[in-house]
Amino acid sequence: MAVRIGYASGVYDLFHIGHLNLLRHARSRCDYLIAGVASPGMSERLKGTTPVVPLAERLEIVRSIRFVDDVVVDEHINKAETWAEVGFNVFFKGDDWRGTGKGDRLERDMARIKVEVVYLPYTATTSSSVLRKALTLLDGGRGGNAVRNA
Repeated sequence: MAVRIGYASGVYDLFHIGHLNLLRHARSRCDYLIAGVASPGMSERLKGTTPVVPLAERLEIVRSIRFVDDVVVDEHINKAETWAEVGFNVFFKGDDWRGTGKGDRLERDMARIKVEVVYLPYTATTSSSVLRKALTLLDGGRGGNAVRNA
């Protein structure tokens, strides 16, 4: 039986229960889990925002999660490029991607290289975007500077 090497990418900014759930569920469906942590440039290209938590700290947080076997910096929007560098045969994503244009594109790209896409339950109760908005409100709309400098 082939070893299932999983890959779960994300920004993992303002680490919360949704991130933990994704990594926990992913690890239960593979033999070895690699987490890809988006670089600031990748986050900017994907979401139009720069993470609040610096890359080195996000890497250390994710590396410390017991479900994660390895951590890499994720620089590629096209995950086939990531696959060429990292090597995995299962790609994990939240089920909020299922049936969307970006999810369909991911499935097509992964099918070409024979990587299975597995959607995992998205935790709707908490998101980094909501946390970021709350921090901005607390910061009085100053763009997070007071929060970053606290």
